[in-house]
Amino acid sequence: MGRLRWNEIILIKITENALKLLLLLIKIPMSYQTFSLQPFPSNEGLPNLQITGKMSRHDNKLTISYILFGNIQEVQIPPPSDIPERKHELWKDTCFEFFLGVKDFPGYWEFNFSPAGHWNVYRFDEYRQGMKEETAFDVLPFTVEHQADSLTLVVNIDLDQIVSPKQVLDIGITAVIKYVDEKVTYWAITHSGTVADFHLRDTFTSIFGL
Repeated sequence: MGRLRWNEIILIKITENALKLLLLLIKIPMSYQTFSLQPFPSNEGLPNLQITGKMSRHDNKLTISYILFGNIQEVQIPPPSDIPERKHELWKDTCFEFFLGVKDFPGYWEFNFSPAGHWNVYRFDEYRQGMKEETAFDVLPFTVEHQADSLTLVVNIDLDQIVSPKQVLDIGITAVIKYVDEKVTYWAITHSGTVADFHLRDTFTSIFGL
């Protein structure tokens, strides 16, 4: 076999790079939805805070990233726990949450994540009824990064344990923020009603999968 010409070598190199890029793209969700959370309208005079993020559903794996930034020195952020565990009533302190339901079905799930590393997930038969711990999960994987002016929490969950990839899902992204002065505020993509209520299905939005 003769030696390769310079143009043939370049073509081979381009093909190799294109293949590497293709393999990389296959592993990365190509579509995500961004969100921005709003405090309940009755909460006035709040510190300069924002909560934004993005979410994606790829191969029935749900990824949600929350970013709390601004004057976070005014927020009570629990320190990392040496032994993260499943705990109740995480919403009494600073907590990031989401609510997940199958479209046109009354039942739904509530997921709670504490910056300390604690977590829980509950299942409801319908609006605020039949609450019980979801036993399909033994652990909820998520990471927390605390900077001087921001807190980032990233959740990665295998939904195969509770729903099929073909089911259309509605989701409510929420957070409870507790301040150093003990004031508690409630954040969601949208609010309805006269009080903050994360369980209302008309505040959920559709999440698209790949």
